[in-house]
Amino acid sequence: MQRFAFKMKLKPGFEAEYIKRHDEIWPELAQLLKEAGVSDYSIFLDEETSTLFAVQKQSGQSSQDLGTTAIVQKWWAYMADIMETNPDNSPVSISLKEVFYLA
Repeated sequence: MQRFAFKMKLKPGFEAEYIKRHDEIWPELAQLLKEAGVSDYSIFLDEETSTLFAVQKQSGQSSQDLGTTAIVQKWWAYMADIMETNPDNSPVSISLKEVFYLA
């Protein structure tokens, strides 16, 4: 199992809406992530900078590799109004290098 971390950017003032949408994550999206091998997935918010920091374990694909699926494209469109996005509505996502891990 591999760990993967990345950061994204939330538009200021949308913290509560971001949390609400993830509290109500679509069951079919959660199922797709699990079937793709994504587990132990957490997203943290730096409230000073509106930076989102995500960490997930993967035994298969990263959630970032599922962008060709209809449900992920629909989710991206749903989230595009509150996040910094690319032209295809995918969130601007920057992979982070692991520099320390204490098991």
